[in-house]
Amino acid sequence: MTASSFLSLRNATKTYGGFPAINAVDFDLRPNEIHALVGENGAGKSTLCKVIAGVVAMDSGTFSFKDEPFELKSPRDAFDKGISMVFQETSLVPQLTVAQNMVLGRERVLNSARALSIECRQLLRSLNFNIDPTMKAGALGAAQRQMVEIARAVYNKSRIIILDEPTAALTPEETDHLFYLMNDLRQKGVAMIFISHALEEALSHADRITVLRNGKKIVTDDARSFDRASLIRHMVGEEIASEMAARPNVSTATRARKPILKVENIRMGNMVNNMSFSVFPGEVTGIAGLIGSGRSEVAKVIVGQIKRNFGGGRIYLNDREIRYRLPAQAIRDGIAYVTEDRKIDGFFETMGVFENVSLGWLAKWAKGKFFVSKKAMKPKVKELEKKLAIRGIGKFQTVHKLSGGNQQKVVIAKTLIQEPSLVIFDEPTRGVDVGAIAEIREIIRSIADSGAGVVVISSYLPEILDVSDRILVAKGGTIVAEFSRDEATAEKILHAAIH
Repeated sequence: MTASSFLSLRNATKTYGGFPAINAVDFDLRPNEIHALVGENGAGKSTLCKVIAGVVAMDSGTFSFKDEPFELKSPRDAFDKGISMVFQETSLVPQLTVAQNMVLGRERVLNSARALSIECRQLLRSLNFNIDPTMKAGALGAAQRQMVEIARAVYNKSRIIILDEPTAALTPEETDHLFYLMNDLRQKGVAMIFISHALEEALSHADRITVLRNGKKIVTDDARSFDRASLIRHMVGEEIASEMAARPNVSTATRARKPILKVENIRMGNMVNNMSFSVFPGEVTGIAGLIGSGRSEVAKVIVGQIKRNFGGGRIYLNDREIRYRLPAQAIRDGIAYVTEDRKIDGFFETMGVFENVSLGWLAKWAKGKFFVSKKAMKPKVKELEKKLAIRGIGKFQTVHKLSGGNQQKVVIAKTLIQEPSLVIFDEPTRGVDVGAIAEIREIIRSIADSGAGVVVISSYLPEILDVSDRILVAKGGTIVAEFSRDEATAEKILHAAIH
């Protein structure tokens, strides 16, 4: 540990299901420093920050604060040390007011709502945050919620503030103001760690940068020692190129077929802006891009989960124009969407595997019937359970007790029982252990090999490079680049997504 270290971690390790999210990571934060953490999705950035914030307990490793060893067993321990974290998904209580959220955990014995409101209003104004402290947090937009989280950290006189993707939901003007505020806080003695996929932010605003890859620290150095190209090289490594070389190319016969899906100039609010692409049968089309690039939103427009703008482009399925008002219409036409958040809208957690997969069958084949015999669907459900190797304990085990990989297989089985001709996977291996990742990728490949069209939306570049026959890069709500399997490299994809 250097003499100038404010906070130090040594050999920080955290595993999930035997897979290390961070592996023997050394990390130092200096006083009055803005320290950027960069790396691909799954590199371990958020896990490292949650360890520092006391949200996640290390399996092994040591902490030092101002050269003194200490233990972090809970967020309260971090809070008492003056460490606050502004999460990408904010931790505000939506039923409480802005002011109540700001003092949550440090309430006085006797509280005056009026005095508290005045105190918080003054602080918000000093930070140039135009937010009413009497508003309920649930009524705030994403950028405002983040402002309140930052204001809460300042209110609590935090000496270390951690920001996880702080600019993902901000406008350019709000982003400029955030970094102005961060610089101001640094001058007042606050040290900050921030995670960002936008490499320009790290290069322009950080004092030092640490690159993580596959849970390990690759390098830490002054920001001026890096440029965009060198950061990308550290992020992706050299092994991806050899993985790409070993994969077979998609046949020219497959590409000679007519597209199963054509998307032309789709627009949806501010998230999707004249997005156009095609999907071919027997081919896996990967869509890469950073958070907020419009990838998931266009998928939801295609299947009728959200509406496009009036006159906002056209979608063709096998040369027939489609415009779904409900996902059920897409299902009946043979389009399936595997959600990025299985726990919210992928399955019913208190039901078993059979019941969940059966619901997929009913959505496609029941066609409004009030009573349906189990005889028709039971063998199909059992066949998929076996084919996808869904592993549970006992016949009646509920899905929420399964591992993340088996939960995801249930969602996929619920999709495949509909016999779709086009499947859209949104972050198919998020929160899945390493063994199940390989199995799910094999399932994706087998769906394409059966002749169906497949779209894979993923933030994890090794996954996109591994499963895709053709790769599209989304940025700012449109497709900005397209690569064949032979052309694609992690550096090219990141370059297109960032520039």
